[in-house]
Amino acid sequence: MGFIADALARVKPSATIAVTNKARELKAAGRDVIGLGAGEPDFDTPENIKAAAIKAITEGKTKYTAVDGIPELKDAIVAKFKRENGLTYTPAQVTVGTGGKQVLYNALMATVNPGDEVIIPTPYWVSYPDMVELAGGTPVIVEADKSTFKITAEALEAAITPKTKWFIFNSPSNPSGAAYSHAELKALTDVLVKHPHVWVMSDDMYEHLTYDGFKFATPAEVEPTLYDRTLTVNGVSKAYAMTGWRIGYAAGPVSLIKAMATIQSQSTSNPSSIAQYAAVEALNGPQDFIPKNNEIFKARRDLVVSMLNQAKGLVCPVPEGAFYVFPSCAGTIGKTAPSGKVIETDEDFVTELLETEGVAVVHGSAFGLGPNFRISYATSTEALEEACMRIQRFCGNLK
Repeated sequence: MGFIADALARVKPSATIAVTNKARELKAAGRDVIGLGAGEPDFDTPENIKAAAIKAITEGKTKYTAVDGIPELKDAIVAKFKRENGLTYTPAQVTVGTGGKQVLYNALMATVNPGDEVIIPTPYWVSYPDMVELAGGTPVIVEADKSTFKITAEALEAAITPKTKWFIFNSPSNPSGAAYSHAELKALTDVLVKHPHVWVMSDDMYEHLTYDGFKFATPAEVEPTLYDRTLTVNGVSKAYAMTGWRIGYAAGPVSLIKAMATIQSQSTSNPSSIAQYAAVEALNGPQDFIPKNNEIFKARRDLVVSMLNQAKGLVCPVPEGAFYVFPSCAGTIGKTAPSGKVIETDEDFVTELLETEGVAVVHGSAFGLGPNFRISYATSTEALEEACMRIQRFCGNLK
């Protein structure tokens, strides 16, 4: 028996953070590295939100708050769900955590017993399976279609057992950018209606980042009968360029929200008081910069998809949302890199790409679906053009 808990043997450090760190080390060593690993907007937090935080500091709003959120922020969240999703909640049904990640973690910790199964579609955000494992549950992975990155109703149905506790749903998706239309989502909720013991954890973090007139929908909105067993999770990180502020939130049944507050009261207590007041302004203030940012994201998406599809051996579908593309590198497997290494996996591909061309991306198998890799296009157009040229060159030089 080692000193470290057995649970840690089941958990991997975050692959996206590992890639970002490796790129940082190479940069520090003087290498010219373009990092496309991190999932955060390169836009600055809007001025009105910064001003609200500064005001909170000068007014001395720097003390402990209620464990799972100040009343003003819960009210703003209630208003947001009503206004944007047609969902009616009370403040008692709302929880605020230190980022969406903590909210998801609290929910799993508060509900999962050993042997409980949690259905997770591929490609998944890296933390879902590991959080389920830490909570003592069993991740049940459902393969998505390799070209749309979406699961079918049949695949969902086949994964449900008497032990299933949760279905984790993420649309628009990290890492693929795939988003489910109202009709596609309805097919999944029709399955869930038939299985009253299965709860839905909907991670809507990328709700506001959609393109080409795509209309976002969330499970409890599409199928109101699921309302009493759905946790609708969101946050200010992506839409408001507030990743470092660490504010996520969710709404759901009071019993679950209370249990999550208990977990939070014994782990981190309240999220930063200052960040909470900033989040009030984010949700209640002007929203007009979001479509402007999306125009820029869409142009970058189109550039990256086009350039990657011109690279030898890569195939890149057009995503509906978020700021990621998830190209397949199946056409490069078996070829030899300039270093002499034969590329056998997507991990080999991204390692060789970083060493040879100084472009940092994340291997798709970290998200449960390969041979692919994830690029975040939340960086300058110049950097993206240069990175894609390097990727084209790298693919062209494979023997």
